[in-house]
This record gives sequence, structure tokens and C-alpha cells, in this order.
Amino acid sequence: MALPILKRYLLALKRYKWFGLAGFVGVLGAAGAFAAIQPPPEVSFRSEGALVQNAPVVSFTATGVELQQEGQGIITEDFLLSDILLAEVSRQLGAQGITIEPEDIRRNTGIRIQANEESNQLQQVLVAFNWPNRDEATATLGILFEGMVELSRLTNRSRLGTIITALDERLPAVEAELREAEQALEAYDRLEGPAIQAALDGSLLGAISSSQNQRRQNLVVLAGIDAQMRSLQAQLGMTPEQAYAAAALSADPIIAQLRGQIYQAESQRQLLSATLRPAHPTMEQLDQDLEGYRQLLSARAQEVIAGGNLAVSADVETVRRVSSLDPTRSQQANQLVGLQTQRDSILQQQQILAQSEEQLRQQYSSLPNKQLERDRLAQQVALKRALYDQIQAKRIDAQSAEAETVSSLTVASPPATKRVETESMSSILILLGGAAVGLVAGGALVFLLDMLDGTVRIYEDVEKLLVDQDLPLLGVVPTIETHSQHIPPLILAADSAYGDLYERIRSNLQLVGTQVNDGKIPHAVLITSTRDQEGKTITAFNLGIAAARAGRRTLVLEMDLRSPSRGDLLGLTVDPQAALEPLRYYAGHLDDPVQMVPEVENLYVSLSPGPQRNPAMIVDSSEMARFLADARARFDFIILDAPHLSGSNDTMLLTSRTDGLVLVARPNYTEKAVIRTALEQFEESEELTLLGVVINGADISVQSAQAVEPPVDPEPASTHPEMDPVPDYPPRQPASAPIDF
Repeated sequence: MALPILKRYLLALKRYKWFGLAGFVGVLGAAGAFAAIQPPPEVSFRSEGALVQNAPVVSFTATGVELQQEGQGIITEDFLLSDILLAEVSRQLGAQGITIEPEDIRRNTGIRIQANEESNQLQQVLVAFNWPNRDEATATLGILFEGMVELSRLTNRSRLGTIITALDERLPAVEAELREAEQALEAYDRLEGPAIQAALDGSLLGAISSSQNQRRQNLVVLAGIDAQMRSLQAQLGMTPEQAYAAAALSADPIIAQLRGQIYQAESQRQLLSATLRPAHPTMEQLDQDLEGYRQLLSARAQEVIAGGNLAVSADVETVRRVSSLDPTRSQQANQLVGLQTQRDSILQQQQILAQSEEQLRQQYSSLPNKQLERDRLAQQVALKRALYDQIQAKRIDAQSAEAETVSSLTVASPPATKRVETESMSSILILLGGAAVGLVAGGALVFLLDMLDGTVRIYEDVEKLLVDQDLPLLGVVPTIETHSQHIPPLILAADSAYGDLYERIRSNLQLVGTQVNDGKIPHAVLITSTRDQEGKTITAFNLGIAAARAGRRTLVLEMDLRSPSRGDLLGLTVDPQAALEPLRYYAGHLDDPVQMVPEVENLYVSLSPGPQRNPAMIVDSSEMARFLADARARFDFIILDAPHLSGSNDTMLLTSRTDGLVLVARPNYTEKAVIRTALEQFEESEELTLLGVVINGADISVQSAQAVEPPVDPEPASTHPEMDPVPDYPPRQPASAPIDF
């Protein structure tokens, strides 16, 4: 165990030797400077004294007691050595001819506060002041004691004033709330008070009972009226409507006159029919008169009983028969009509009584809620009044406490000054101690820098990890240079110098895929990384462009539903409705989720509707499964841009729907421990198929990257092909950092 650790430490010392040397020299130089400038021992005087708790002789107010207790609680070293106090002490010393700066007073003053452990009450404050002059030390501590006592008194009085001011500011609002609550209760009593009182004194129940009795009496009257109407209908052989029409027709004098003229014309025609032919002018005149009388009778009948049920216009004989009631039958018909009118009036009264009774019952049923609402309003008034009274009482108590407000401290022991002897430290011991501490500090700095450097710094480190775990390297891509930071690092130009690199990655991916998948070329490939900013999205887009230019109908799926779509890099925008209904989006009910890239032939992109709240649910949905199955049938090559492994488990849900996984790493971003753990998990898992690793943003030139030959065994002997060593290429500083997602 010790040998590997020692070797690692020696390597780290070689890398960070200048940092270690700088730490050693710095500590040793500081020790030498301290030894060189160490002043000779000086004569010093220490003035000491004590402050104890102070309280008024008699406390009549609760606020005064609280202020004294809280005033003791704020006694701290920072409070006793506040800037304003030290400035005042320095000013008073200057008036006596003693020049001491506030910072010198703070630096040479020591304070120790003693309190009761059980009650946490202040017992005493021990104050000591060190100074080369005895008289100045005594004078400084004396003025400092006076200032501490006065500062405590002013603080207590200021806190009391703050309490009174806060109460005065709070009181108008509380009073307004009390008045508002009282007005709300008064308004509610005016509106609902009569109903509540009626329910309480029984008048509401009495009204309901009275309505029920009236309805029962009306039912008895209706039964009698129905019996009379049935008897009259049986005698007349008419309904009330027909009786009304017959009575109206019989009482009309014009109808009676027309009926007599018709009878007279018919009688005369019957007498003349024996001697005259029908074509005789007298007979024709009689027929014309008779027809005219009939029409007048029909028209008059319609005027008299307009809207009735008797069809007098169709049958004149019915009008003659109905309109010839004798006085007795006419009286019965009028009686039947009157009973019908009375019956309708009682039925309408019953309806009104039922509605009124229902309203009374609703009022009675809502009485508990109304009573509870009134109780709530009354309680609000009581609470507001109690708060108002409490603030008033507190305000009066605070005003009365002004006479009791004193300092929380008083001088128990006046300053006593004595001489203090000091000894200087040996310079040799200081240098030896500095050298020892410098060695430890330099070594610890080197070790710390080595422990903190957990990031892959050069792409050869990733290659070594792949060689150690016998995993394929698909390709190395250097930092893609662009003319502007706002231009995405995509190989949209057909003559891009980086196009050959991604074409080689695509061909290597096919070769490795045939070895892993029993000779089958990967149809759907998932691209991910261990963390963000490693270039998986750019790798997916550029690999899709390379596959499309190779003549394959290619689809790039943005499956990172936790982040917004980056289709704008290709000039594409996602439907805004897709973010609201992602399942309908992938089901094709909103719009076609697959869009064609205008600048690249054969390239299609399915934009992400992210960010989504439940991306795992969408990824694992049946709509997504059908969408991926349809994509497999429509396209030659599918690339899934999945989320990085550190952010979620969404990538694991997609691995079963693809033919393999490609991991993207990037120097200066990829963590050694993270990628090592991920590669080990991929190698041990039987459900995950790692097709290889792409190194993005390597610190080499394009020509050097093209010379890198990723080791791929044309005749696979195992799940992962053997890898040949990759030649070392001189590193190159990138011109500009690539845009990453």
C-alpha cells in the first residue's frame, strides 16, 4: 500500500514542485522576517477592573424589567468595544493630553464576561487594558468604564424609545382594524339580524306552519270545487271551456238576432219550396240571405269567443245549437265557468304558498351558518379589541418605564494597575520552527493539489482508461474553431476540415457495431456523457450531418427533455404547444415532430419540447415507444441525444430501445472517477452495449486527429475488440473554446 502512494506522491512533487518550494520559502521567509523585526522586550502595565449587573431600586413596570434583562443579554465584547465608544474614549483622553487611537484601545483591551450557567444572567465583566505607561493605562480604563456604563444606559433608553415608537405606529392600524370589524358586525346584524331573531323567537317556524295550514285548507276547497264542477259538467255535457263559449254566445244579442233571421229565412224558404223552383229569383235571394246570415253568425261567434276551443267557423250549426241555451242551462254554464276561475285562482295561490314556504325553509336551514358567521364576526371584534387594549396597556407601561430605565452595568472594582514582565522569543527557534512548518506546508500543498486534480487534463488520460478496460475509441475530435463565439461548432459547410473526423467516427461506429451486434449495423445509437458541457449535443448533430452526407436518411432525436431544444442551431423551432402537451406532440396529434434540416440533405431532427416536469414519464410512455418504432421504419440511421448520466436516469430508460451507446468525453471537463465508474458499470452490465467513446475538444490539431487510428479488430474475438496503442501527438492550444450543451 505504501509504495503506490509514495510513487504517486513523487510524481505529484515533480508536477507541483514549484508550488511546494514557494510554500516552504514563504513560510521560512515569514519566520525570518518575524525574527528580524522582533522588538526587544518592553515594560508593560496592566490595568484591571470589573463591572457587575445593575438594576433600579424598585421596578413598577413590566417593560422596565424586560429592558434590564434584555440589556444584560446584549452585553458582549463587540458591544463593549463598539467603534462609537472607543472614539469617544480616545477623544476624552486627547482632552487630557493622552494620545491613544481607538484601534490601539481595541487591540490592547481584553474582556471576559462571566454569567450564571443555570439562569444565564450576567454576573460580572472583567476588563483589562495593557499599555506601556501606568498613568495612561489607569486613565484609559477608567474612562472606558464610564463609557461602557453610559453606553448601556443609552442603549436601554434607545430600545425603550424604539418600543414606544413601534407601538405608536402600530396603534392606528389596529384601531382601524377594530373599527372595520365593528362595522362589519353591525352591517351583518342589520342585514341578517331580523332573520336570526325570527328563527330564535319562533316566528319563522310559525310562518312555515301557517303556510302549511293554508295549503291544506286550499286542498279541501279544491276538492269541493272539483266535485261541483264534475256535477255541472255531467248535467251540461260540456267542459268549462265549452260552457264559457256557450254562455258567451247565448248572451250575445247580435248572435240571437242572426239566429232568428236564419230561422225566419229557412222557414220562408221551406214554405216557398213547394210552389217555386230553386232557380226562382225569390229562392235564390233567400239562399243568398241565408248564406250571408250564416257568415255573419260565424264571424260574430269568432269575435265573441276568440281563442276558445269551439270551432264555430267550421260548423255554423254547432254555433246555433250551443248559442241557444235556456236560462237554467245558461246559469249552470256561468256557474261552471266561475268554479273553473276559482279553481285556477286557488292553484296559483298554492304555488305561491309553496314557493314562500320553500324560501322560509331555506332561511331556517341557513340559520346555523348565519349564526356561525355572526359569531365569527363577533369573535373578530373581540380579538381586535383585545389587541387594541393590549397595545394601549403596553404603551402606557412603556411610557411609565422611562423613569426606571438605567444602565445594565455598574463599576464593581475600579481600575487597578500593575507591572507586567515580557520575554522575547529566540530567533534561532523561530527559524527552526519556520523551516519545519515550511517543509510540512510545502509537502501538504503538493499533496493537496494532487488530490484536488480529479479532472482529465489531456486526451491521453481517457485513452489510457479505455486501454485499461479494453474498450473501443471511436475517434478524437479537436476543438472546433469558429470565426465567432456566437457561431455554433457545426460542420454545416461541405468542405469543413472536421467533416472527415466525424465520417471516420461514423464508419468506426458501424464497424464496432457489427462486431458487438452479431454482424448487424447499428440502426439506432444513443449518445450521452457523464456530465454536462462535454459536447454530446454537438457530437450528435455533427455525426448526423456526416451520416446524412454519406447518403443515409438520418434522424437526430433530442431526448434531453430536461433542457430546452437547441434546434435553433440548425434553423429549426419547436411548436410552442408541444411543451404543454408533449405526449400529443410525440403521438403526432399537434404537428409532425420530425423536421427536415434545410441546409443538409437527408438530415431530419426531432426537437425536444423541454424543459418538462416529468421527463422520465414521457420517455417511458407508449407514445414515445410508438414514435421510436415509427422512426426505425422511416429512417436508415437514428441518433438519440440523451441526457448526461449525472443528471438523471432517463438515459437508462432509452438504452433498451437502441442498438448501443456512445459516450462522449472532453478534457478539462470529464472527471476521472466519474468516467471510470461509468465505464466499469457499462462493462459489467449485460443490458447495456457500449459501442465506444468519442473524445471531444482534444488539445491537438486537425491533422493530428486525422492521424489517430482508433483500434478496431475486424474479426471480433470478444464483446469488446482489442485496442492498439494510439501514438502520442504534440498538444496544441485551442484558438477558441467550442460551444457545448
